[in-house]
Amino acid sequence: QVRLVESGGGLVQPGGSLRLSCAASGSISSIKAMGWYRQAPGKQRDLVAMFTSGGSTDYADSVKGRFTISRDNAKNTVYLQMNSLKPEDTAVYYCNADAIVLISASFQRVTSWGQGTQVTVSS
Repeated sequence: QVRLVESGGGLVQPGGSLRLSCAASGSISSIKAMGWYRQAPGKQRDLVAMFTSGGSTDYADSVKGRFTISRDNAKNTVYLQMNSLKPEDTAVYYCNADAIVLISASFQRVTSWGQGTQVTVSS
């Protein structure tokens, strides 16, 4: 299976910046897609930014120009640089990965989620 460990959340004032990290570990053969979702209280979990299986990046309209996703393939890690943060960015941010993993001597495609990291934007 795939274990995703997130870090970097916290409390920041409006206009501030945070950088989230997500490291994947396990019997990973390859990662097809990896990125970030977020869920605010009482709302559904929505895509924030993603490296797609086609190799491109996909961003929510609400974060374009403010957030940047990057990755270190050697470390199976993705980052989310969040600038010009707004109160409406407050949410739990979840890492997501779609990977090929070795399970019981066979390769399987699995989707995994991290435990989430809280981002709060408030003065």
